[in-house]
Amino acid sequence: MENYDSSSSGYLVGIFMMLFSIPALIVWVISVVGMWKVYEKAGKPGWASIIPIYNVIVMLEIIGKPMIWLLLLLVPCVNIYIGIVMINLLSKSYGQSEGFTVGLIFLPFIFYPVLGFGNYRYLGPAGAGFAGHNPFDPGATYKDPFNPPPPPQQ
Repeated sequence: MENYDSSSSGYLVGIFMMLFSIPALIVWVISVVGMWKVYEKAGKPGWASIIPIYNVIVMLEIIGKPMIWLLLLLVPCVNIYIGIVMINLLSKSYGQSEGFTVGLIFLPFIFYPVLGFGNYRYLGPAGAGFAGHNPFDPGATYKDPFNPPPPPQQ
């Protein structure tokens, strides 16, 4: 007969959690840094990428979609479709194809930093003004809720 001690299984669970939580944390940090740069390239504040719900609102501004899409993200099953469409429109906003969208979905810790730190330019909502035609100024329509612009001088 063997005597099984519950503390030995607790040690194993602790080691297992440490072995998998540290790489997961590293992957998460890489993804967040990549998203931060993607938001900054679009003329939005980078910190907006780490605030829940607000990051979706800013993403909708980047891709040029109405705020009603935020409600669509609350509907089960529809939110998966809308999320994929939003990621596709994000890649189109940077002039990329559907292949890049697949990379953003399945390997975000690689493709978001590539999009943020690479030579990709923000072309406007869903790629408005492709190849320099009708360039889009991302800062023209953005209104920072925490720092409103000063009133105009007369």
